[in-house]
Formats: sequence, structure tokens, C-alpha cells
Amino acid sequence: MKKTVRSLCSTALALTLGFTLLSGPASVQAAGNADYNLAGFSQGNTGGGIISESNTSTYKKVYNATDLALALKKNSGVKVVEIMNDLDLGWNEIPSAAQTSPFAKHNDALTHPVLKQTGVSKITVDGFNGLTIFSANGSKIKHAAITVKRSSNVIIRNLEFDELWEWDESTKGDYDKNDWDYITLEDSSGVWIDHCTFNKAYDGLVDSKKGTSGVTISWSTFKGDDGSANSWVTRQINELEANKASYPMYNYLRSSAVGLSKQDVIAISGPQKKGHLVGATSLESANANLSITLHHNLYKDIQDRMPRLRGGNAHAYNIIMDAADARSAQSRITSAMATAIASKGYKFGITSNGAISTESGAVLVEKSVIKDVQYPVRNNQTDPTNATYTGKISVLDTMYSLDGSSFRGNSDTAGSPLAPVPAAIKPFSWNGFTSLPYSYQTDDPSTLNARLTSSNGAGAGKLTWSKDNWLKTSY
Repeated sequence: MKKTVRSLCSTALALTLGFTLLSGPASVQAAGNADYNLAGFSQGNTGGGIISESNTSTYKKVYNATDLALALKKNSGVKVVEIMNDLDLGWNEIPSAAQTSPFAKHNDALTHPVLKQTGVSKITVDGFNGLTIFSANGSKIKHAAITVKRSSNVIIRNLEFDELWEWDESTKGDYDKNDWDYITLEDSSGVWIDHCTFNKAYDGLVDSKKGTSGVTISWSTFKGDDGSANSWVTRQINELEANKASYPMYNYLRSSAVGLSKQDVIAISGPQKKGHLVGATSLESANANLSITLHHNLYKDIQDRMPRLRGGNAHAYNIIMDAADARSAQSRITSAMATAIASKGYKFGITSNGAISTESGAVLVEKSVIKDVQYPVRNNQTDPTNATYTGKISVLDTMYSLDGSSFRGNSDTAGSPLAPVPAAIKPFSWNGFTSLPYSYQTDDPSTLNARLTSSNGAGAGKLTWSKDNWLKTSY
């Protein structure tokens, strides 16, 4: 394997671990930037190819749900789908003409006042070989969960996904009913998700299962809710606050038995619970085929699964896990409050896990930044005494900080806070090969915060360039 290290030109970009997230202009000209080449396990993925928008049989411009239904219908022959504007795709807000395959009604919303009106849709992208879905302007898709199944060479770029979370009373805060993930990959090969933004969701953000292989997720932002006056979570909590008697769990949290304020509940509800589940079924034989690369992604206040792997292989490099606000929110729950909440069978709090490898999966995390994650590296989620459920995980040259203390090094450095827990450590090796089957470039982790949060960093709507660039895989 050939690996080269790229450093940024300006030493002023180098930051210490005690960073504050930056903001910048909405877009920047960046055409021709080789930093954005397709890399990782999805290398070789061609998507729908470079097709002229004048070819109206294979290049479809989508302005509404009906357009999207026609473009993504099985055997449509479409290769490129350009999302022209924001799309509200809830089942109750799309026209009857769109209420057909690939659209289907998803689980009913029970608590969020917006989703109870709009409904939620499931969109199934089934049987495509060569498909690119993109927007040139960072368009937003709301109230819909997308499943890509039995497909290959699929590319999804420059899109934002939003408004797919609600308060969970039905399973007492376990979030085990609605199964709303923004993107689920099933029984597919060759998927590249790039320059996308994923906001808080009920379940996972991007999950990969049923032996899906050749996945790369790059230059994307995954984030919780910011708790601002009109945020998605705040609108939900306002609804609960106005109708406490209808929501027993919320009412109990706000009662004197627990003593949380409305603002406490908003802050604790803000962080996203789950990132990437890779392999949904324990010890499934198809898990051996799983392969995923995560690079140049920003995970802001994600509580768990960056990623969580069952079998197969996962490579994460140049990612940031910043859980500072989540850790601050966690401090709002005292031990007495936690005891009172658990006594009623409710689950309300903050999980704090980073990268997780289980069931002999292999996870390599390198040249990354992990901030305020209590358990940054885990190797067993089922039974630490049973090696069947233990994974292999290694961390290289990664910057870690927790509550003001900092460390830079490897998981096997003496006394390293990045050593895997809670099971006995399995020596690291890849599954099915001795070295990664691709070359890649890395940044020094001290430059990542400036790089990923800059005006041409991670997320949708950051790059302004010609449409054909979104169809390319190298620059």
C-alpha cells in the first residue's frame, strides 16, 4: 500500500485540540481540487457516468416528488438525477401521483407536530447499476428515508437530509419503533456518499447492512440539533411542554421527581444518538463482505457508532468526532436524576462512544481527532468475556482530549486512552487482505478542524462548481 501525507500550506491552520468550530462563507470555487477525488473502498465506482443534461432519457432534473418517483422507479433507465431545489417528501405532503413505487408510506409519526402533519415516506432505490443523485446547490431532502438495495455504482453528492426525528414516548426513550434512517444500504456494492449533511434522525444517519461492500462516505457533516429557538428539537419540546399530560415520560422528566427544566431536556435531546451501523444482524455470514471507508467527515455531537462494525472491514481517516456539547449536556443529569429516570424504565441521557469493532470486524482509525468522547474505542458490545463478539480495532496518530487532558498517539502506546475496551484486545489484521487495496492521502490531524469547518470543507452546499464536476470521480 502506498500512502502519502498531505499537509496544508499555511501553518496558521494548525490547531490544538481545544478547538472551537468555525464558520465561513457558504460557498467557494474549488473546481479541479484533487482533494475531492473518490478514495477508499468505493474506488472504481463510476456512478451514472458523465452524461449531458441534454440527454433527457438518462439525465433527469427533479423539481418535485412526482419527478423523483419517475426517475427512481425500478428499470427507469435513468443514470443521473439532479435535485434542483429543496424537496418536502413526507407521505402526506406528496401528490397521489407520487404515492407509488419507489415511494411508500413509512411508520406514522406519533409526537412531532410537523411530522404528524407531513407524514414520512420511504424511498427504495432498487436494482440500479450506475446512478448518480446530486444537487448543484446543496438542496435539502426532508421527511423521507432512502434505502438503496440490490444496486451497484451509486453516487449521492451535495445533498442535505433533515427533519426525521421525533420524541420517543412509545418505547420510553429507547428509540426502537420508527426505524427512520436517512440512508440505508442493503445488499449493494459500490456506494459513494460525498459532501452531504445529515441532521438529527430518529434512528441512524447512514447504515450499511446485508453484506454491502465498497462504501465510501467522505467530506460530509453529521450533526445533532443546536437547540436554537426554532430548531427541530425545540419545536418538538414546545409541543410536549404545552401538553405534558399527554406525554407521561416528558411529564415525569419535568416533574419534581426528576427536576429537569425545559431547557435541560432540549440540551440533552440535541445530540444525535447513532451514526453508522455497519452490519445490522449479529454474526450474519454476509457481514464478512462489509467494507466501508470514512474520511474527512465531521461528526458534531454524535453519541455513538462512528462507526459500529460487525465483521468485515472499516477504515476511518481524517475524521473529527467532537462531542463537546453532548458532554456538557450530560452534566445536566445528576446521579440522583439518573436513578429516578431508570426507576421508571425510561432511557434519557447521553451515550458517549466513538469507533466500535465487534464480531472479528477490523476497524482502523488514523490521523483523526476525538474530543470529549468518554469511550473513544470499543471492541465488544455484547459480552466482553466471549471473544466471538470481540472485534479488532487499531488507532494510529490520533489526537484525543477529554475534560481538558490531551493525548496524541496510537491505541497501543503505553498507557494510551485510545486502547480498546472492554474486552481483551485482539491483534489487528484486515479481513481478507494483508493491506488496504487502495492508496490514499491524509492530512495532519492538527489541521483538520480548520479544514473541515472552512468554507470549502465538509457538508452540502460548500462547493460551487460546474455541474459536470459533481458527475466526476477525479479532478
